[in-house]
Formats: sequence, structure tokens, C-alpha cells
Amino acid sequence: MGRSKGQPRTQPERVPAPPARVRAQHASPILPRTWRGVEYRPLPAGSPDARRLFSYAAAWAPPPGPGELAWGAWVKEEPERMVGALLVEPSSPAGMIYGPVVVESEDPLEVAAQLVASALPDATAAGLETLFVRPQGLDRVWVRFGFIPVPEADLPLPLRGRPGSGLFAWRGGSALWSSRRTDTFESDRLR
Repeated sequence: MGRSKGQPRTQPERVPAPPARVRAQHASPILPRTWRGVEYRPLPAGSPDARRLFSYAAAWAPPPGPGELAWGAWVKEEPERMVGALLVEPSSPAGMIYGPVVVESEDPLEVAAQLVASALPDATAAGLETLFVRPQGLDRVWVRFGFIPVPEADLPLPLRGRPGSGLFAWRGGSALWSSRRTDTFESDRLR
């Protein structure tokens, strides 16, 4: 069924792009979002806010580095306060997630899960194909997003030696894994 000949073709409504200063604030292609009164938004690389939260929670955070991805969770009350953070240390094509650290919330597991949900598409857009994480008792969160336990030998050389025990990994696209690796990370070939 087509449109009648007498009706002009209508253009879809265009949504204006955010101003350049707003785009420049967010290195992430993912825009901030709010879920149950908590706002999740990307942080600039080397964010001192995230590191202060990690320090407050006595959680280890990597030194700031190029290409670092970071997300924060804020409670939208007066005054606004950061209640959670997550960092991703890249080592292309892989990355290591630190956190999520949640210091106060009615539902800390949900805040942690929303931080992970925000970080995964951001990491994929940054070209990271595989993400590793130390489980830190958050197995429910990691399994929810398709992370699986993997041996330490799967960790690329530049990401080895980080504190913590246990290792989970996630692969963008498909979550199919094999214990026998047919490829190696570029960083492993350089040794």
C-alpha cells in the first residue's frame, strides 16, 4: 500500500546533535542515563573522582593511562554525590575491569550491574574485544553479562600481576570460548 499522490512526502523528525562542548566532555560514545534515581555517566580518562572512590573503599586502581575508560554513578540529591565507579584499563585488543566499587546505595548489586552495563558497549566501541575482571564476590553480576571463569594463562602479559584472585572474561559479539587458544594477543607476541 503506497501513499496517495496528493500527499507530500514527510521527512522524519531530526534530532539535533548535542553542542560541541557537550560532545567534548564525553569521550564515550555512550550518553549518560538514569536508572532508579541514579545517574550513570562516563568519566574522563584518569578521573580523580573515580580514584578517590576506589581509595575510600580501599580497592586497588591502576595508575591513569592512555585510553582508560571510566564510569561513575551519582545519586541525584542535593548535593549530588558519587556512589559508584568502574575503571577499564585497555591493552588492545583486551582490557581489565576494576571495580565496580559502590560505597552506598539501597541496592548496591544493581548499581554495580548498571555500571557494568554502561561499560561494556563503551569498551566495545573503543575496540576492546575481550574484557577480564577479578570477580570480587560479584559472580552474579559477571555471569549476568556473559562473563565466564577462565584460567590466568588467558590473561595478556601487560595485564598480568594485578591484585586479586580468580579471573572472569567476556568477549564482545560471541561468548564462545575454547581452552585452546589459536590466536594470541599482539602484546604476547612481542616478548
